[in-house]
Amino acid sequence: MTADERAADRDERGERDDAVGEDVGGVRESHDSREPHDSHDSRDTRDTRADDYAALAAVGPYGVRPGHALITMVEPHPGHEFAYNRWYEDDHYYAGAMAMPWMYAGRRWVATRELQELRYPEKSAVAQPVTAGCYISTYWVTQGRYDEHMKWTVGINKRLNRDGRVYRDRTHVFTAFQDHAATVYRDGAAGPRDFHALDHPYAGLVVQVVDAEGPEQRAELLEWLRSRALPKRLNGSPAAMVTVFRPTPLPGDRMTYVKQVEGVDTRLTLLWFLEADPRACWDHFRGLDAEVAESGLGRVELVAPFVPTVPGTDRYVDELR
Repeated sequence: MTADERAADRDERGERDDAVGEDVGGVRESHDSREPHDSHDSRDTRDTRADDYAALAAVGPYGVRPGHALITMVEPHPGHEFAYNRWYEDDHYYAGAMAMPWMYAGRRWVATRELQELRYPEKSAVAQPVTAGCYISTYWVTQGRYDEHMKWTVGINKRLNRDGRVYRDRTHVFTAFQDHAATVYRDGAAGPRDFHALDHPYAGLVVQVVDAEGPEQRAELLEWLRSRALPKRLNGSPAAMVTVFRPTPLPGDRMTYVKQVEGVDTRLTLLWFLEADPRACWDHFRGLDAEVAESGLGRVELVAPFVPTVPGTDRYVDELR
């Protein structure tokens, strides 16, 4: 082992030794579990390559459009709802998402039992049972920066896993990075744009997943949605916009607890951003499956409403079951 390798090994062991406390649900907790993790170690003398950041900032795309998204719907295991919620909000939302390069906006949403029971179709290729997945997080990634972001996200999740900062008692129901395909607005040029959507205080979100029969049919489905179905459905509706995404395959070195993405060539994911609580306007979202079926261009595999979480609180956790 070289001197550099021995130093790196000492540093790595030092990081692990500093993470004291009990292992709860696969996450090593400090005695005050609400205190944020602080990985700073005065003994850590590794070069963080700070000078590289100036060079990296000087090249490549840096617009504000959501060229890509991470959409991740997760089900905490029974009995772990509170612990999972605190882990995600107190640590993972930041260390495992917002602190990463090119991920510039995020929002977390929740489906209470009442909201879960509004979902359809009953037999879903996305969620089995269709009520699975009571939390969903949505993140925007800068257009043209997918590859750079993925390098970081794989690396940081390996580090979080090694350092005991990954919560095990959860199931990924529907998790995928996705490429932006279209945004349709209710009010034309007025109102928030799609790059504002995760910061604007929308009252609800409806997630719609549609599968086409094949890649060529997906292109037809997207055009029908963009030019006909969505403008008609948005007119006079409580939804201010719909963003449409195409899933991309996860890298081969992804974490093993996240399954490979299905429907890469055939699926579309629609995010409806609502100005009203979905429970107050659900009639507007009934029949989306029949509408797509009548077009002959695909089939709806999920329509699921959510409301935003209240960061830093456990609001709604006692309403999940």
